[in-house]
Amino acid sequence: MELIQQVPEISAYLAADDVIDHEHPRVREIVRHLADQHRDAYAYAEAAFEYVRDTIPHSMDAGDPRVTWRASDVLEQRTGICYAKSHALAALLRARSIPTALCYQSFDVVHGLVAVRLPGGAGWVRQDPRGNKPGVDARFRTDREQVAFRVRPEAGEVDHPELYAAPHPVVLRALRNARDRPHLDRTLPVALSAAVRRPVRGGP
Repeated sequence: MELIQQVPEISAYLAADDVIDHEHPRVREIVRHLADQHRDAYAYAEAAFEYVRDTIPHSMDAGDPRVTWRASDVLEQRTGICYAKSHALAALLRARSIPTALCYQSFDVVHGLVAVRLPGGAGWVRQDPRGNKPGVDARFRTDREQVAFRVRPEAGEVDHPELYAAPHPVVLRALRNARDRPHLDRTLPVALSAAVRRPVRGGP
C-alpha cells in the first residue's frame, strides 16, 4: 500500500499542537530519559515505541474508565486507547525531530496507529503502539510493518493510506466528547469522513 501525505511539507509531521503537545514538560522528561539511553534516531524511535506499547496499558484491555487524548495526559495518567497512545508516540518522536504521522484502519470501528519516517529509511512505515495481548504481536520494524491487526478486504475492512499531520476530526471529537471510557466504547467512530485536505502524493 502506498502511504499518502495529506500535507506535502514534512515539517507538518514535526509540529506540536494541543493534542501532540511535545513541548509539555512531562513529554520532555520522558524524551530526555529515553534519549540518554538511545542516541541514534532508530534506537530512540524503537525505544519510544516500546515505551508507549508496553508501559501505557490500553484502557479497554485494562478496564480503565478514564479517557485521555492529549499526549502529555496519556503519558502522565498512563492510560489510553489506540488513538491516544498514537498521539503519545507521535509526541515522543516529533520531539526528537522524527517525522510522525497519524493513520487509521477501519474494522467494526476505526483503529488508530502512526507512520514514522526515519533518516536514511525507505520512506514511511506504519507502527502500532496499541499494546500486545494474546493474538496481537505488533513490533517496531522498518524493513516491513508488523502492526496489531491485518485488514480483510473481503469483510469490508480498510487500510486508509492517508497520513495525517493532526488527529482526524472524527476521532478527536469522539475522544473529547466521551464522559468516560464505557461511553467512548459506545461512540467510537465507525468510519472516517471525507479527507480534511485533498491527498498529496509523494512528498519529500
